[in-house]
Amino acid sequence: MIEPLRDKGRLEHVLSAIARVEEFTSGITKEQLISDPLHLHATVYNVQVIGEAIFRLTPEFKQSHPETPWALIEKMRHILVHDYYRINNDILWLVITEDIPPLKLQIESYIREMGE
Repeated sequence: MIEPLRDKGRLEHVLSAIARVEEFTSGITKEQLISDPLHLHATVYNVQVIGEAIFRLTPEFKQSHPETPWALIEKMRHILVHDYYRINNDILWLVITEDIPPLKLQIESYIREMGE
């Protein structure tokens, strides 16, 4: 019983981090983000949080939702944390603009499935 509750909390952490990424990048271009170290680092940090929360989901939860690319998300987190010198701003921008919006919808759906 405790693990599903932890999974739900981790999914809520993902949504919170997504909201911050959206806030920090709303209405700006990739070039504007890159030229603003404060917003860039805050955005990278929140993408790390997304990856860390997903990394800590139970294997059972991830296996029951194979439509989400869990391993790719975890890999991005590992690069941002351990290989920070390899961060590619073009890939980061694609993650922000193309990967996070559908992930947000999936996470919201999973939380609804879990109920209160």
